[in-house]
Amino acid sequence: MNLKEKILADMKEAMKAKDSHRLEVLRFLQSAVRYKEIELRPGLINDAEIIGVVTKQVKQRKESIDQFEKAGRKDLVDKEKYELSVLEGYLPHQMNRAEVEEVVETVIKTLNATSMKQMGAVIKEVLAKTAGSADGKLVSEIVKAKLQ
Repeated sequence: MNLKEKILADMKEAMKAKDSHRLEVLRFLQSAVRYKEIELRPGLINDAEIIGVVTKQVKQRKESIDQFEKAGRKDLVDKEKYELSVLEGYLPHQMNRAEVEEVVETVIKTLNATSMKQMGAVIKEVLAKTAGSADGKLVSEIVKAKLQ
């Protein structure tokens, strides 16, 4: 079962369980996947591209949570956190800081990166190697610290 089929199966399960909050999140995710499919026509969407869509949705939720916390909107923070937890279920296991640091150091050695000018190339390679299992913000932070 690929990721797209899993999302559809989970939607059906949420409908049967009458879990409207989860169903809403999954419908929104399915819609985002369809938009990506339309963007990629005539090719078919694969799991890596779906993970990219989920990652983008997760990033949006995290940014929303930060904004709502600054505005003191606890109700919206709780809603976004629930949606975030549902979406994270479709991402591969997230690497911890030590694992990401190890990948960053390997890439820096491979590219012989020594200055901040090469930060973009290092981040691009690290994100390609981790394939959605590392948080982009964490990767950026670690690369910046290593290249300074």
